[in-house]
Amino acid sequence: MNSILFLILRRLRRPLILIIVCFAIAILGLTLMPGTDSAGRPWHMSIFDAFYVISYTATTIGFGEIPYAYSQPQRLWLAFSIYLTVIPWFYAIGKIITLLQDTALRQAITTERFARAVKQLQEPFYILCSYGESASVLAKTLDEKGMRVVVIESQQERLNELDLAETYSIIPHLCADAKLPENLIRAGVHHPLCSGVVTLTDNDEVNLAVAAAVKLMNPNLTVLARAERDDIAANMASFGTDHIINPYTLFGDQLAMRVHAIGTYILHEWLTDVPGDTLLPPETPPRGRWVVCGYGRFGKSVVQNLEREHITTTIVEAMPELTGCDNCIVGSGMQAKTLLEADIENAVGIVAGTDNDINNLSIVMTAYELNPKLFVVIRKNRRHNDTLFRQFNADITMQPTEIIAHECLAHMIAPLLAQFLSLVRNQSNSWANQLISELVSIVGETVPERWAITVSEEKTPAIAELLNKNITVTLHNLSQDPANRNSRLNLVPLLLLRDNVPMLVPPPSTALRLGDKVLFCGIADARSALNISINNSKTLTYIVDGIELPDSMVWCWLKKKLQ
Repeated sequence: MNSILFLILRRLRRPLILIIVCFAIAILGLTLMPGTDSAGRPWHMSIFDAFYVISYTATTIGFGEIPYAYSQPQRLWLAFSIYLTVIPWFYAIGKIITLLQDTALRQAITTERFARAVKQLQEPFYILCSYGESASVLAKTLDEKGMRVVVIESQQERLNELDLAETYSIIPHLCADAKLPENLIRAGVHHPLCSGVVTLTDNDEVNLAVAAAVKLMNPNLTVLARAERDDIAANMASFGTDHIINPYTLFGDQLAMRVHAIGTYILHEWLTDVPGDTLLPPETPPRGRWVVCGYGRFGKSVVQNLEREHITTTIVEAMPELTGCDNCIVGSGMQAKTLLEADIENAVGIVAGTDNDINNLSIVMTAYELNPKLFVVIRKNRRHNDTLFRQFNADITMQPTEIIAHECLAHMIAPLLAQFLSLVRNQSNSWANQLISELVSIVGETVPERWAITVSEEKTPAIAELLNKNITVTLHNLSQDPANRNSRLNLVPLLLLRDNVPMLVPPPSTALRLGDKVLFCGIADARSALNISINNSKTLTYIVDGIELPDSMVWCWLKKKLQ
């Protein structure tokens, strides 16, 4: 606020000085001009009367001659004062209009309003240091789930999209450089309710600068950052960045997972997708020889993961000297001649992985004409090209936006989910298929809700109360319906973390302890019912023992007397 006031005073310095000087001259002169009172005696205006008269004269209001009729010298001086004071007023009004259009002032006001809105937040929130394609999807999903976000974006055009977006809550946003520590402070890195910072810009250096700044200012804050380069990722790790996300590495892992463990892949996608959506059955990539067009960061990740699954590849690259491709066919892949040289007719699959959407579409269209049986993997770089890609309907469409958003949601909505998925990758495909069958039978085929609880007196007071009374509470008890203990809620415990030791899909008979963390998946109604059980000791006692404790005033009085 002080900076805004200083800026206003600095911009209006000249007109204010001019108005003050002109007013002082006009007021002083009017007090010196001789006049007469009603009795004809000599009279001079007081400073106050002169100020009053000059004020309504300069503002063109004109109340009249007060307190007595003016003398000729007074009228002559007032005529001079009109021109002396009105002109500075017009000059000041012009300066004020110009000031209202001043970019620096508008930015200062916007910044002050943003900082005030962040300070007034009364619930946990995340800071998004961009509003690009990935961050916009993330913000929309978090808003739908009732989680607050704060946005810093350097491009005003993207914030205009945020202003037009339909959101359940008001999202504070600021057009500013997230690399600057003062902007991160305004966004709330020191706010006690800040849950973490997410930086997902297309520039790895910017993401590194944000991650480093946040960890230096608030080391305990969770940071999720995008990094496509290995050296940048290593630097982020040295600053203690909690989760480093590389969309190309993630897609390569998922592609390999599709090849050798389709069940594990389905489980991964099912638990990271938007709750309520229906997951379509994925296509299984065939084994054989693949043609990979584009050997950048994306292409390298795909090739490494395919070769790890003992799938041979033929690489097509337009600039092999820049990508470090020693044994490849030189070309873009858009020409039939290049694809024929890569023996596309005898390949089982093709990957169009350049950073240009139109080129990728051209590659797969040309390849499809030469070999209609190809399994097609295409990279989509920009979300606004969805219509074009839907028309082609590739077997797998890789979009970094969706991969990044899903990975961030896995860490933000249920922090234990990321750990669970990491452990799942080490399990067999049959294990994953068995778990999927169990989940479908309990929660249905739509994408379930995911949430975690921590057994403590603050988070789960009912469980803590019973445990302190040496009453055993099991996972089976948490799956019982608080309205009818003989009915089961549509939820499944996926992971139990005790003393940092994880237990995958713990059995229902597992007894809970203080400090345990449990990851659940299930329908929204089951989550609501579970919240009742873990927060109401009377309800939980009914679930565990089948005893309904009355809570009337008479019962409380009798209970107190009997103790």
